[in-house]
Amino acid sequence: MKSYIVGGAVRDALLGMPVQDRDWVVVGATPEDMLAQGFRPVGKDFPVFLHPETQEEYALARTERKTAPGYRGFVFHTSPDVKLEDDLVRRDLTINAMARGADGSIVDPFGGQRDIADKVFRHVSDAFLEDPVRILRLARFAARFPDFSVAPETNALMRKMVEQGEVDALVPERVWQEVARGLMEQQPSRMLTVLRDCGALARIMPELNVLWGVPQPPAHHPEVDTGVHMELVIDYAAERRFELCVRFAALMHDLGKGATPPATWPRHHGHEQLGLALIDALCARLKVPNECRELAIMTAREHGNVSRAEVLRANTLVTLFERCDAFRKPQRFAQMLLAAECDSRGRGGEADDFRTRPWPHGPYLQGALDAARAVNAGEVAARCGDNKGNIAQAVHVARVSAVKALLRESDAGQ
Repeated sequence: MKSYIVGGAVRDALLGMPVQDRDWVVVGATPEDMLAQGFRPVGKDFPVFLHPETQEEYALARTERKTAPGYRGFVFHTSPDVKLEDDLVRRDLTINAMARGADGSIVDPFGGQRDIADKVFRHVSDAFLEDPVRILRLARFAARFPDFSVAPETNALMRKMVEQGEVDALVPERVWQEVARGLMEQQPSRMLTVLRDCGALARIMPELNVLWGVPQPPAHHPEVDTGVHMELVIDYAAERRFELCVRFAALMHDLGKGATPPATWPRHHGHEQLGLALIDALCARLKVPNECRELAIMTAREHGNVSRAEVLRANTLVTLFERCDAFRKPQRFAQMLLAAECDSRGRGGEADDFRTRPWPHGPYLQGALDAARAVNAGEVAARCGDNKGNIAQAVHVARVSAVKALLRESDAGQ
């Protein structure tokens, strides 16, 4: 009975990165052997055990056989006769198919160390074909390790999987789980690139996939291509370490540009409203959490108003706050402003760097909201007496007056 550290812990140590979690594979043991040593069983599909002291996961070495479409269609086999190499060959990428023994020696039967040196994602074997989640995982790894490239033969294998419908068999929750994790990595645009290159993005998020090749006015978007704009936007959000909801909203904000009539391009009048149904459909299909969906819809609807906030009248500003439910949920409104800032910053061009130029819209709107929120709605309601039907309008008017006073004060100070 021998235990080996496997997978990501070995990879990250070789890359000089901190190791967060360690997974172990045990060779030459039975479940009874593990129980006799105090390990606690936790695996449902195959034998996995928790170490009695460290609580780290130890899995018995296993082989697997494909029995049905999708990532759940496998039968696993464990026995003391399964070798370490038999377990490693079922893994997705060579850089994840290494093990470290108790003496520190590396077991690397498939060239993982070579591919780390060459910065290449390469599948271990044709068993990669059998699990469509591996496409999503590879794309997520590309976002984590953006200087790695996909081996041509691995990309060809992934295209084959897409063509054979394997990606269509993925359950929505798993797609969202992997996409969400990819959005939180160092350079999320690399995930989008990998998924596009193999055709998977067109199957899991067709509303987003169509944006590449859709032109925008070069005066405002030097990068021109809407898909490239999405890449710049999501990478800026990652650079600022924004939370998942903000990153997702930033990614979704221009979905409507793929639905405007091509004859009107590069203009996209009304794309804000056109994008709302597309976002709703994508979120329903992938079972995106409500907080992400709601912020994405708000950002798509309002990002144009944010960009022209300074020319909006006080009444229009208060109506905007009401429409966004900003008086009850000011934090979500602040998140929307961050996503809108990503839209402004995520643009190409060298002569005029959108990433560093002043962006006054967020502070301007936040200040106006703070002034409107400072109105004591209870006092306003009390002044209405028994005429309860006028309370909402009276509060609205009071908030408009507060914003007007702020704007006059601001003008006087200039």
